[in-house]
Amino acid sequence: MTTVTMPVLAARTLTDVLAMVQPGLQAVEARMREVSIDQHEALAYAIDQLLAAGGKRVRPAVALLAAELFKAPHARSVALAAAVEMLHTATLVHDDLVDNSVLRRGHPTLNARWSPAATVLAGDFLFARAAELASQAESVPVMSAFARTLMIIVNGELTQMFSGRQHPSREDYLKRIYGKTASLFEVAALSPAVLAGAPAAHVEAMRLFGREAGMAFQIVDDVLDFVSDEARLGKPAGSDLRQGLITLPALCYLELHPGDPDLAGLLNGHAGDPAAVDRVVRAVRESGAAAAAMDEARVYVARAQAALALVPDNVHRQALGDLADLFVNRNV
Repeated sequence: MTTVTMPVLAARTLTDVLAMVQPGLQAVEARMREVSIDQHEALAYAIDQLLAAGGKRVRPAVALLAAELFKAPHARSVALAAAVEMLHTATLVHDDLVDNSVLRRGHPTLNARWSPAATVLAGDFLFARAAELASQAESVPVMSAFARTLMIIVNGELTQMFSGRQHPSREDYLKRIYGKTASLFEVAALSPAVLAGAPAAHVEAMRLFGREAGMAFQIVDDVLDFVSDEARLGKPAGSDLRQGLITLPALCYLELHPGDPDLAGLLNGHAGDPAAVDRVVRAVRESGAAAAAMDEARVYVARAQAALALVPDNVHRQALGDLADLFVNRNV
């Protein structure tokens, strides 16, 4: 079995990086939990559960670190960071419904408990709440970037749905993960520079940083889907394959073994065959495919670091660089 090795960082841990913006993250959490209208009791409970089950808040951390880097107004930056994380949460609600997922991070999804109609409406509410938070950044260019990001995310999901089970290409995959993940990191990184009135060259550098770091983040997630275990993932290994979704590790494996009958069957619409999925997961683990995908993630991080080098250097720029490195140094 091929082991995906990750270098040990001598620099900061994720806890160290997040600690630099911990007061801001606490303010973001409080802002997301604010009740702006008379919410239905069930909706209020669902939002509380969704936020309680949330991840490490790396997207708002990117926004807050960028805000500190450029000295953007604090209150408006907190609103922006909360908007980014609320938008992320909304996309998860709709993603779980579309994929018919019943678990996320080991917890039952909203659609596992509610009807499809109620789940859609809850996701819609979260999208609207995210837009309301984005408006509190008090910047038309930021609001425009936020709206564009939402369109990119939804367009990506629709493209994936209407593409059916076509043989995937790397180009298709990269477009999909940009829409799904990297576009949100992109808006989180560039918007604080806009709020601070940074030069256009610095805004563009932050856009590139967010995009490239976000691409790496999703590639590593896709590797983890193959090489991690259910206890750590909070869902079965190979969950993307079970949905008929071919990600970079599987594409790398396909390049090494183009005639694999199990993967061919999955590409031809037999994603419901759990034994075939298990065999492909094992095959990807035992080949060099996962390691090859990790190498590509590191290339994206190198590009992110090159973009970051174009903006003023301070401890917050260094923390953003550390965070990007940590994206490809997660346990796999």
